[in-house]
Amino acid sequence: MTDNTCQSESQVELYDIQATLFRKRPAPYVATYVLLRIDDPSDGRQMLKRLLPHVASAARWWDPSDSAWMSVALSHSGLRALGVRQASLDSFPEAFREGMAVRAERLGDTGESSPEHWDAPLNSGDVHLAVSAFAPDKATLEPLLAACRESLRGLLAVRVVYSLEAYQLPSRRTHLGFVDNIGVPDIEGAGAAAGLPGSGAPLKAGEFVLGYENQLGRLSPLPQPATLGRNGTYVALRKLHVKVAEFRRYLKENAASPEEEELLAAKMIGRWPSGAPLVLAPLHDDPGLAGDRTRVNNFTYRKQDDAGLCCPHGAHIRRMNPRDSLDDTIVDVDLHRLLHRGTTYGPMLPEGQLEDDGADRGIVFTFMGTDLARQFEFIKSQWANDGDFVGLGTEKDPLFGDSDGTGTFTVPQRPVRRRLKQLPRFVVTRAGAYLFMPGIRALTWIAERDT
Repeated sequence: MTDNTCQSESQVELYDIQATLFRKRPAPYVATYVLLRIDDPSDGRQMLKRLLPHVASAARWWDPSDSAWMSVALSHSGLRALGVRQASLDSFPEAFREGMAVRAERLGDTGESSPEHWDAPLNSGDVHLAVSAFAPDKATLEPLLAACRESLRGLLAVRVVYSLEAYQLPSRRTHLGFVDNIGVPDIEGAGAAAGLPGSGAPLKAGEFVLGYENQLGRLSPLPQPATLGRNGTYVALRKLHVKVAEFRRYLKENAASPEEEELLAAKMIGRWPSGAPLVLAPLHDDPGLAGDRTRVNNFTYRKQDDAGLCCPHGAHIRRMNPRDSLDDTIVDVDLHRLLHRGTTYGPMLPEGQLEDDGADRGIVFTFMGTDLARQFEFIKSQWANDGDFVGLGTEKDPLFGDSDGTGTFTVPQRPVRRRLKQLPRFVVTRAGAYLFMPGIRALTWIAERDT
């Protein structure tokens, strides 16, 4: 018998939800991602039992008692490796059961981004469990990493198959020089406001946490039994290599001055390096605006820039969150919102260097929501890699689209628009996985009973 009971917004059980879903990334931050394979269910459950005391909850996420936290997520094959019964495994949605690598083509992971080129073992079914840990500095992070190492002591059937360190760059920006993680949506019943003015009305908790009403007024399909599914969420984990030198060269080849290069980059992304949005600062960067939390995200497109003369219709941030741009269409933007955390990895390319040095550098993204197909896959396939929804035909996201040297990018301007051609793929997928991040009670259920 299935349990599809919705809970009201006042009943969001923050103490049972893993902290990563709601907590903001520390600033500055360090992070470590550890992926494991489980070859014996009893060893796997023993490891999970040891990790559980270190998994932080989202209780008072806006004012936590600790500055470092750990989260645990599982692949579909990982749930099987831990002994979860077939009936429960079959109750998960198709996207999660198949995994990201199988569905790569619909995500634009083709060519050099195809799974055959991903970091092993993320192109296989060997990733069963993922541990992520965040902290403001290495000293604060180390006890969590020590706990992860201790959880493996004496368990020969559980082993680390991949790990990656991430950290905030000295610039406190991404490798392309831009501030990230602006405009996180508010969530009903989650406590203190998560987003900034301009983020829109709070979204139903069921868009991001299983077991609650979503924007459609119903419950997203809940893995069974309800103990396993409730207060969990799905995670799309992405390791993205960024071609910094190629991005810099493209700007230089298509601009007449350093000032034009900066403007062109801002047009492609939709914000200036400081984070100031083009809609509010169309001519030059405005760090003062960027630093004002009441203004930096408080804008609309249709009402303030319908023609795209400030922020092009195809700019990255306008694609990822069209805001009011689609108000006269059948598309409800709020049905495709995600929570995400981004962390940079790899060394900075020296300022001004135009040749690649061969280092692996980029961003690790974790996208979180209750419907992988409706949220993450829709955004990737439609908003990132298809321009029809904004009248741009086959034009793709200039930053994250799968252009492969054939892309175009339109910059509306008067009297004649400008169209850039031969955009290369600036961001290459190096690894990816679909994971399920259970509630804390569900982790205990998996670890402590015959599942």
